Amino acid sequence: MAGVKGKSGGARKGAGRKKKEPVKIEGIETTDPKRFLLGVMNNQSLDARLRIDAAKALLPYLYQRKSETGKKEEQQESAKKATLGRFAAFPPPSLKIVEND
Repeated sequence: MAGVKGKSGGARKGAGRKKKEPVKIEGIETTDPKRFLLGVMNNQSLDARLRIDAAKALLPYLYQRKSETGKKEEQQESAKKATLGRFAAFPPPSLKIVEND
């Protein structure tokens, strides 16, 4: 009812998406996300899909990607390795202070 005070605009009761029930897992009570995901992944009584999702979410915590650097950093690193070989620059001379008596 447009124009009626208290009836127009705002949230409607029962409107919107229904909230999902939280996943309750027996035997796993922790505030640490890494330990929680490990517990979910290792729990044999849970659904396989849930365990696989936990394993996927846990991967970045346990393993690093092989190449975390960008292209420029890789080029600089390979250039350093190349200059350490036969054609490497000579180190600068060491300067010693000599006192004459």
